[in-house]
Amino acid sequence: MANSTADSSSGSAAERKRHSKLVDFLIRLGREKPLGAAGAVTILLLLFIAIFANFLAPYGMNEGHMEDYLSPTSATHWLGTDNLGRDLLSRVIFGARISVIVGLATAAIATFLSVIIGLLSGYFGGKFDLILQRFVDAWMSFPSIIILMILMSILGTGIWQVIAVLGLVMGITGSRIIRGAVMSVKENMYVQAAVAIGCPTSRILIRHILPNVTAPVIILFTTRVPDSILLEAALSFLGFGIPPPTPSWGSMLSGSGRGYMFLAPWIAIWPGLALAVTVYSVNMFGDAVRDLLDPRLRGGMGRYGVRVKKKSRRKSVSIQKS
Repeated sequence: MANSTADSSSGSAAERKRHSKLVDFLIRLGREKPLGAAGAVTILLLLFIAIFANFLAPYGMNEGHMEDYLSPTSATHWLGTDNLGRDLLSRVIFGARISVIVGLATAAIATFLSVIIGLLSGYFGGKFDLILQRFVDAWMSFPSIIILMILMSILGTGIWQVIAVLGLVMGITGSRIIRGAVMSVKENMYVQAAVAIGCPTSRILIRHILPNVTAPVIILFTTRVPDSILLEAALSFLGFGIPPPTPSWGSMLSGSGRGYMFLAPWIAIWPGLALAVTVYSVNMFGDAVRDLLDPRLRGGMGRYGVRVKKKSRRKSVSIQKS
């Protein structure tokens, strides 16, 4: 009975500790990184719009009103209409769903590939690392957009083809970051001790190395989200991305946006503005997460460096007064 009570109390204490860490992170995000907090709010708003697009959009994504052909901003159509009389607000809202799916799915696939390649290459080293890194060098020597266009021309256009191709290309190039982090971690004493007592390689990689490279993995994921959204927009702009009539912000810019941008500039302004705000918000949030999680960016005092400075100043002031 006493053991069960002790176990429940220890479990609740651990849960409270995890909650306190999350709350502490959110508080520091709002105080120290206001732009990052604003970016996080924008990302949550974008997720909400993407999930409930069917309820938020006033019209269907391809519902045309030819009597409102190239109509500017009005009470009926808040952002105007395109060359087919389709409501731009509705298409921008449905385009947010495409950007969220492409951004998150591509970032997840790319980060997973980068972690696998970086872990194996950085830990084993030797000839395996040499051969694998020469392949990565050869892959990175080609312009990414050329590789993407070649692969998309082979696989065909579509949202899942875009996700697969972007995840592959970005996953290989991002493995260098994880490899560098693994090479620095594997030299620590706890890893050498695990090797000395005969721990399996899989256990060393999963239990000892992977948790200690979590910060660069999170940073890599947050930076891959805006990159994938921009690359999807570029592919759609060039005609290799998501085919019409599916509303993607990039395809909206390349189709009617490019053809009618001088006659009806709002066709290109609103999807371009939505794309710019989304990418900026994700970048700001990723930079804030990196600054808060990486203690090396605090001048050697850890993530609580600001608090240490404040406490030292208070102590010095109290000593001077006394």
